[in-house]
Amino acid sequence: MFTGLVEALGEVAGREPTSGGVRIAIRSPLAGELAPGQSVAVNGVCLTVIRSGAGQLEADVGPETLKATTLGHLGLGASVNLERPLRADGRLGGHFVQGHVDAVGRIERLQPEAEFHWLTVSFPPEVAPYVVSKGSIAVDGISLTVASLSTDEFKVQLVPFTMEHTNLRAAQPRDHVNLECDVVGKYVVRAVHLAGLDAKLRS
Repeated sequence: MFTGLVEALGEVAGREPTSGGVRIAIRSPLAGELAPGQSVAVNGVCLTVIRSGAGQLEADVGPETLKATTLGHLGLGASVNLERPLRADGRLGGHFVQGHVDAVGRIERLQPEAEFHWLTVSFPPEVAPYVVSKGSIAVDGISLTVASLSTDEFKVQLVPFTMEHTNLRAAQPRDHVNLECDVVGKYVVRAVHLAGLDAKLRS
């Protein structure tokens, strides 16, 4: 479990094909604090560290993760958001983030407003029931609040700290990002569906 509060930026230092997947090496100051077998969120994707040390960590990305996230398209030198799992005695400053990506979205617009920025992201229809105005959503592992919402886009406001300390500082329109919707909302939608209430709500 993570919080969506990015601890550090890493840099993709290597990519090596494996049987059906990819092994990625990430250069980061967090590498020395992560041991093999521990979890780390990379752009919002929960991965298992297989090797760490000397300022670099390595993790395997399986074929399903390559299909469901943006990790398969990361090139050498790409900047990635990193977060270690939440400690049981830690503060929850963002929201509960599992590191299980629901969909890949696309940046449509990134517009400055004074010292802030407005980020507009489009999303596929299958996650529409889980995106809620004023609710939480993780974008590349960053905990953000949906400020406005349309049928297939949402808008969030980025504070200067987020722009300075995450990979969004280099974001461009048409870039793809990993999206994870609020887990509480997903359970609510699932419970409503199982109870047969979703059809009643639409009628």
